[in-house]
Amino acid sequence: MAADPKLSAAGTVRAGMRAVDVRPRPGLLQRWQNSRNALGWSFMLPAAVLLLLFLTYPLGLGVWLGFTDAKVGRAGQWVGLENFEFLVGDSVTLLALFNTLFYTAVASVLKFVLGLWLALMLNKRLPFQSFFRAVVLLPWIVPTALSAIAFWWIFDAQFSIISWALTRLGLIDHYIDFLGNPWNARLSTIAANTWRGIPFVAISLLAGLQTISPSYYEASAIDGATPWQQFRHITLPLLSPIIAVVMTFSVLFTFTDFQLIYVLTRGGPLNATHLMATLAFQRAIPGGALAEGAAIATMMVPFLLAAIMFSYFGLQRRAWQQGGDK
Repeated sequence: MAADPKLSAAGTVRAGMRAVDVRPRPGLLQRWQNSRNALGWSFMLPAAVLLLLFLTYPLGLGVWLGFTDAKVGRAGQWVGLENFEFLVGDSVTLLALFNTLFYTAVASVLKFVLGLWLALMLNKRLPFQSFFRAVVLLPWIVPTALSAIAFWWIFDAQFSIISWALTRLGLIDHYIDFLGNPWNARLSTIAANTWRGIPFVAISLLAGLQTISPSYYEASAIDGATPWQQFRHITLPLLSPIIAVVMTFSVLFTFTDFQLIYVLTRGGPLNATHLMATLAFQRAIPGGALAEGAAIATMMVPFLLAAIMFSYFGLQRRAWQQGGDK
């Protein structure tokens, strides 16, 4: 004779020797809410869709166009490496590559040196410290187009405030043609980019300096270390991971600079300030050669990857600071 089923406290029905679970199974929404992986992917999905639509697709399309003969208004056909073979022998493209490397190298070094010096100054106990830290950010937050127009006036051949001041001081007898001479134009654009980029480097390095414990400096001072020795053996090693990250972004921003150059000089005079980004735009949009402009932009990718990999391996060598074995 079968035993009467009895409902246990665990939500099962015991019938004879077999237990049957009669609890309702959780629905799809409940399982999704209880799954950390599913919830994480759901939160990442909107950002992934935006990156796919506005970053991955344009990048892939640009690379594809670089291997075609597309023009404005015409789709174009696959031509392989013809665009790149032409650009390797194109004097303007080679000049733009030189300008880009020179512009990036000099501006990045200046921004690092001046930004580090400014960060060290702001890290000290100064009167109105908060005020100065806020003022330092002004060049960074001003729109690039507005600052470029301001520098356009500062470097103007007839109304330059710099030339006016130097002539009044008797240091020069004629106004300097900042943007009309090729090398003057290169150095002027570097000065403008450095002015804009110093705040980013300074504030980022200042944040890193704030994480260094004062006990290191106190112990080294007891041992008789000079300020230079403290900087060399304490500040610089502990700040190097921050420096690697900050300078990577600084190099990437400088290498791909477009707005400042386009507003200030539009690549002139005589293509002396054309960067890879501005030349790619000029060839593709005003010039109508979409494939050629896309090929120039594609040629920038290896240099950007090299900068990223240099920073990555540099951080790997300092893994011991984060508790690693190296």
